[in-house]
Amino acid sequence: MEWTTNAAGRRVPNEIEGKILTPFAGPHADPRGNAFRQVRLNTRPVAERGKPDKRVRGWNDLLDRLDIRDGATISFHHHLREGDAIVLEVVRRLAERGIRDLTLAPSALFSVHDALLPYIRDGVITGIQGSMNGTVGDACSHGLMPKTCILRSHGGRQRAIQEGDLEIDAAFIAAPCADAFGNANGLGGKSACGPLGYPKPDSEHARRVVVITDCLVPYPCAPWAISGSNVDFVLEVESIGDPAKIASGTTRLTRSPTQLRIADLTARFIEAAGLMREGFSFQSGAGGISLAATVFLAERMRRAHVHASFAHGGATKVLVDLLNEGLLGSIIDLQSFDLDAVRSCRENPRHIASDPYISYGPRSAYCVANMLDVAILGATEIDIGFNVNVVTHSDGILRHGIGGHSDAAACASCTIITAPSFRKRIPVIRDRVTTVTCPGEVVDVLITERGIAINPRREDLRERAARAGLPLVDIEQLHAEVLQITGRPELPRFKDRIAALIEWRDGSIIDVVREVE
Repeated sequence: MEWTTNAAGRRVPNEIEGKILTPFAGPHADPRGNAFRQVRLNTRPVAERGKPDKRVRGWNDLLDRLDIRDGATISFHHHLREGDAIVLEVVRRLAERGIRDLTLAPSALFSVHDALLPYIRDGVITGIQGSMNGTVGDACSHGLMPKTCILRSHGGRQRAIQEGDLEIDAAFIAAPCADAFGNANGLGGKSACGPLGYPKPDSEHARRVVVITDCLVPYPCAPWAISGSNVDFVLEVESIGDPAKIASGTTRLTRSPTQLRIADLTARFIEAAGLMREGFSFQSGAGGISLAATVFLAERMRRAHVHASFAHGGATKVLVDLLNEGLLGSIIDLQSFDLDAVRSCRENPRHIASDPYISYGPRSAYCVANMLDVAILGATEIDIGFNVNVVTHSDGILRHGIGGHSDAAACASCTIITAPSFRKRIPVIRDRVTTVTCPGEVVDVLITERGIAINPRREDLRERAARAGLPLVDIEQLHAEVLQITGRPELPRFKDRIAALIEWRDGSIIDVVREVE
């Protein structure tokens, strides 16, 4: 196998399993060029006169018509998060039919999908192109999947589908509300989940597209996020999942004193750096630190009589309250993280449903992420070169997906990483991160409970923060201080085999994840 050292300083293969790989050349270099193939992979019959009814009689009728074979790639989406009931149902039914060697292409997986493990062990699932966490990530890291897996950001996934790098044989779209023609949205029905944007690329490019709904309404289902013109079959079921489980432990305000200090420092920095000005925009995640940072930032906005033009990303009750208060002009929402956000997206015209093209599309003529003044993001690790890891822990095992992390970091005017300096006596700040998912060139600031480290590339931010008297610290000094507390951690031991590839949003390979011993 031939290898190349990429622009992130990581050795990556030139080819794997017959696929020629493009090494990462820089966050904005895009060696593949801006041209892309407009691929429409499925061929549909010529339309006939009459009113089409795409409903099938049940699961068996659906799977008979789809004719999924061994080696197929099937896709799913994560709007229902921990409440999803469709992924396991589809895989179970395909396994009962004797189908094997499937590649799953989910936009994200959650702990509810840990039940996929038996199908991985039995060879029903042999590869994943999408996020991996929990038991599924552990299985990949320990070599239980024979195919090399691929992790992509939300924008990178959309690009890969659009350009044909990720060819999907059947897309299964769990839709809270749909009509018999296949128009669908996530705003109506008993399983309402908010925006239904993630499956839009799949609906446009998969060979066959299925809408699965537990709320069938008369034509037209409006407004539609998924166009029935791209849908082959509609299956009505009793339940697609439990929307009450959209919210999880990662979408609740923190009570940790350490995390609250980080959140407070983040809000103070945004104001001191001049980023909090009339009409500014921001993206803040749904983790405990990010939610608290948004609350603290809102307090400063009130005192300064400053209003934000919009907030982007996943929506929460915290953002909805700010929208209703008038501190936000709008929310641009790619995924609702709780039921308050679902209701707001349905009822408030200033709560705008987005999709991966609009929010993060690398091939779009700029995207919403390019309009961001500030992106507040997390990390499992960050190193002294400001490179960030969000997919593996320091043990080298896959625990998380990339989500919109690298898309927002690459595009925002100021990217802030918030993280404790160590977790359970394991340092978060490293000499070298275990896995690079986001290069240091696009990371501007690290905020920990021990102070604020600013990338030397951003002397402008450093000067403003220093004038405000904020606790600044050199990242190498911070690293040394943390090691005095934790000691130098033992490095994970890897085998030679590559378990997964990490793609940058343009399709180039920024790093690899090796099988652990």
